[in-house]
Amino acid sequence: MADNAASPPDGAKAVPPPHPEDAWPEPRRDAQPDRAVDVRYDLRASHEDRDRIVDLLRVSAGDGRLSIDELDERVGAALTARTYGELEALVADLPATPGAAAGVPARKPKEMVRMDCGSGTMKRDGRWAVPQRMEVKVRSGVVTLDFTQAQLTWPTLQIDAEVHSGALLLLTKPGIVVDADEVSVQSGGTKVEAPWGHDVPATLRIDVSGRVRSGTITARPPRPPRRSFLDWLRRRPRPRQPWELPAGHQPYGLPPGQL
Repeated sequence: MADNAASPPDGAKAVPPPHPEDAWPEPRRDAQPDRAVDVRYDLRASHEDRDRIVDLLRVSAGDGRLSIDELDERVGAALTARTYGELEALVADLPATPGAAAGVPARKPKEMVRMDCGSGTMKRDGRWAVPQRMEVKVRSGVVTLDFTQAQLTWPTLQIDAEVHSGALLLLTKPGIVVDADEVSVQSGGTKVEAPWGHDVPATLRIDVSGRVRSGTITARPPRPPRRSFLDWLRRRPRPRQPWELPAGHQPYGLPPGQL
């Protein structure tokens, strides 16, 4: 009986056909890593899905992964998206967990943090995870909350403050909006500085309430380094704040995206 398979040319080795299990599988469209949206691209998205993507975009902007213009554009597209596929396209170039380095699990943010400061000082700075609510009591001390490099995991932060002969200082940056209108002042004061104006899209809104008795609550950007005596003699200008610099310039020698 004749063999139907073609014979190899003289001197050539016969190559066996590939085993079905050795062949590359067909790529599956649903074989995607877990992200903030469902991977079934053609299904309709809900309001909760859109809000989840907006929160992810705001956190990514706070990490310096998106510019203000990119954030504004993508948030607008997310709010009008109809399907999971349209939402997925907006975060395809962003990590599923912003604020964490690759391979390092992100710290789960707390919903409530309480701080009680007597006559000393307490500070939160660097890449600390901002909770959803904070209760801060200050008695003759100073509490500093530095948001310039913080991980913004919630779109809003509620601070309930009790300040007696002390100070609560909030260090902010463009995109962080502070409202202290609900604070009752008996002796002392509150002050909110936002020299960059109100046209910057908000990445975090901080609502402060409570009471001040012989103390202060202040929200402002970090102060630039002072000029040295030699710089003063040479009449060198003081370092400018981030919002005073042309686009693309970074103050104080910090890496891009950090203020």
